[in-house]
Amino acid sequence: MSNEDKPAAAPRSLAEALRARDDASLSALLRARPDLITPVPTDLTQLATRAGTRASVVRALERLDRFTLQTAEALAVAPDPATYDELLALMAGDDADRAVTNALPRALATLRDQALVWGSDDRLRLVRTARELLAPSPQHPSPTGLGPTVAEATAGMSPGRVQELLTAAGLPTTHDAVSAVASLGALFSDRPRMSALLDEAPADSLDVLSRLVWGPPYGQVTADPATRLRWLLDRGLLLPTAPGTVVLPREVALHLRAGRAHRSTEPLPPQVEVAATHRPTLVDATAAGQAYTALATVEELLKDWHEGGPAVLRAGGLSVRDLKRTAVALDVPEPTAAFWVELAYAAGLLASDGEAEERYAATPGYDEWLELPAAERWSRLATAWLAATRTAGLVGGRDAKDRTLSALGPGLDRSAASEVRRRVLALLADLPEGASAAHASVLARLRWERPLRGAHPSPSSSPSASDDLRTRLAEWTLSEAELLGFTGRGALSSHGRAVLGAPPAPAKPPTPSGPGDKLPVHHKHHDMPAGPQASPLSPAEQAAAAAEATRLLAPLLPAPLDHVLLQADLTAVAPGPLERPLADTLGVLADVESKGGATVYRFTPASVRRALDAGRAASDLHAFLAAHSRTPVPQPLAYLIDDVARKHGHLRIGAASAYVRCDDDALLNEILADKRSAGLRLRRLAPTVLAAQADPATLLEGLRAMGFAPAAESAEGDVLITRAHAHRTPPRTAPEPVPDGPPVPDTTLLTAAVRAIRAGDLASTAPRKPTADPAGADGGLPRTSSAETLATMQAAVLTGEAVWIGYVNAEGTASQRVIAPIRVEGGFVTAYDHTADEVRTYPLHRVTGVAELADDQA
Repeated sequence: MSNEDKPAAAPRSLAEALRARDDASLSALLRARPDLITPVPTDLTQLATRAGTRASVVRALERLDRFTLQTAEALAVAPDPATYDELLALMAGDDADRAVTNALPRALATLRDQALVWGSDDRLRLVRTARELLAPSPQHPSPTGLGPTVAEATAGMSPGRVQELLTAAGLPTTHDAVSAVASLGALFSDRPRMSALLDEAPADSLDVLSRLVWGPPYGQVTADPATRLRWLLDRGLLLPTAPGTVVLPREVALHLRAGRAHRSTEPLPPQVEVAATHRPTLVDATAAGQAYTALATVEELLKDWHEGGPAVLRAGGLSVRDLKRTAVALDVPEPTAAFWVELAYAAGLLASDGEAEERYAATPGYDEWLELPAAERWSRLATAWLAATRTAGLVGGRDAKDRTLSALGPGLDRSAASEVRRRVLALLADLPEGASAAHASVLARLRWERPLRGAHPSPSSSPSASDDLRTRLAEWTLSEAELLGFTGRGALSSHGRAVLGAPPAPAKPPTPSGPGDKLPVHHKHHDMPAGPQASPLSPAEQAAAAAEATRLLAPLLPAPLDHVLLQADLTAVAPGPLERPLADTLGVLADVESKGGATVYRFTPASVRRALDAGRAASDLHAFLAAHSRTPVPQPLAYLIDDVARKHGHLRIGAASAYVRCDDDALLNEILADKRSAGLRLRRLAPTVLAAQADPATLLEGLRAMGFAPAAESAEGDVLITRAHAHRTPPRTAPEPVPDGPPVPDTTLLTAAVRAIRAGDLASTAPRKPTADPAGADGGLPRTSSAETLATMQAAVLTGEAVWIGYVNAEGTASQRVIAPIRVEGGFVTAYDHTADEVRTYPLHRVTGVAELADDQA
């Protein structure tokens, strides 16, 4: 029989199993478990070792769907190694559940692909670390609820006691304890014989077994057990594990469960139900309206912090009082205010100014953002929200040290936030166009795709959704998506779908017959895993997605208006969003009285004076209102402007400590006679000048409170123009999301990593000719003298053969390589290196030694 005809030998280790894989399979493994190539392993043995470490196995198990995890849990309680039929019996039970039977090959393939299971179908092995994590023990109960086997439970039992169990169970005694335990285990695993034994059991003894069968398998007994317990203990159906503690052996539990390892298996993902169906145009219009509100809210927030926002707490973040003030200013609840603050921070629009008395303020990026079209501004916010790992929903909660979590403060990053956000929206994208999902079904689907992380819950209890971070992240995602305008009426909008990079919506299902009806969504691949976890887009894909979202949203947003409607009650109505120059000027000239579909501005003497202080003349204000009003300028408004302008600047205030200057000495007499001026401590220096001991700002405000309209002046006697000071931080970048483990490698990195691992494996496993050097004999780096190294290299150049070398790089890292020397000169060897799959040059002084390969490998 030729070598080609010989059947492949079964792998004896995970490393051998990996060695038998092709490059595509290795790339899939490294893509699914990117922590395995951080850094790139030197060979497949090191890759297998890293794949079996506790941290890596825990991370891999946490990313399995529920059915695949149940398959791994079943393998942990199966014999080691197990056959496929034994695994199928544990998963499908005696009734051979067809859905489980159909789904098991996919689950097992997933475990194999991720190097959690290796071996052929007749010798399936769960990696040792996974078995230790999932197998039952008194300290860590199995998620299956099963206990130890008969052999494990009787490990410390006396041989005489084991023989007594055989006799009570109706079995012949044996000559040793090992065969006795095997005989008892065979009885419990034999369905007909076990059924006959249980038929003899008292009814109350069977009740005891029924309470333990699905776990926990441990129970407490007294020193003098009751008759129903004694019957079970005498026959080994309950075995003592410690004084006062008994356990139900695994074989007995499996018989009572009809062979099932789990009470209920979930081979198929739960369906996402349609709660309601709306017209797609209505969904888009609703979402666009909310998107416009989102833009207005962010602008209002940063306008409120225009001259410098709240102070930064010493521990970082926004104080509870400042968050409440922000919520009142935005007219939203505090959790919603925290969301808008965190969104602006994630988008790089606000940050701390870094000064001695640190405060929050808008960044220079905010001014650039304001100049963009409205649809593009929304795309920037939406993209930042999708990628952010800071979680506004945590604000107000407590951290591990029982400290309050504050908005903009530390401790709000949750690495799973971005993944959950994308997955929730991807599930909405799978629904027909215009369909909203039942929230409970979305949460159930997420729990199936990623069961609870950390310690497994007791099999007899169901985890509380409120304790599951992923569930809370999903709930926050659904509400935040509606706030931001990603969704409208609970359905994904067309511009939201574009930002997500999702494919077009599937066909529309039949319309529900009533408002309370729910339609199931039949997913295309129920026999496949939960689907891709909506990986983040590449920068180029993200830019294209944002541009497409901008294109779709732009026609849905209201066009900015260049006019207002002036009314006789000293108000102006803006029936929609205003163009920015008009809005900025009107914001100085009038005060916002109410918001909504239309914004109402009110003109007051103080607001008109504010415009005059900003350098506007009365004629400028008349011309501005006439140019931008669709109605004639009301006479009361014109009189108000003229009256304030006539008084404005009649009094002049400058710095002495401060002085008041006026050409009308009668007006100064009036000020001195007014009792309200006593606090300013004024005295006359000249007929037209009063001096004060207050500073100019205090004097200015004091006279304005008395009903006068003074103006500040410079040292040269010119009227000072006062404008709001826009406080900005130095240039700031948006906060970087906290990754959930190493990033998924791209195709280029995967290709290079697989090539390097293959080459390193070739170097470590290539047969070498026998050598007298002990370092080479035991698989370490070869050691030869400089003369021997040079001679062997030169001989390999002449013969064209490959050789095995040890090499130490400039960083001191040692490696072994298989190279084919091409040229040796000047203290360097130029060779084809299988590790890099290219020709490289190495200094000979860094080569520790060289050895020839065996004849069949040369």
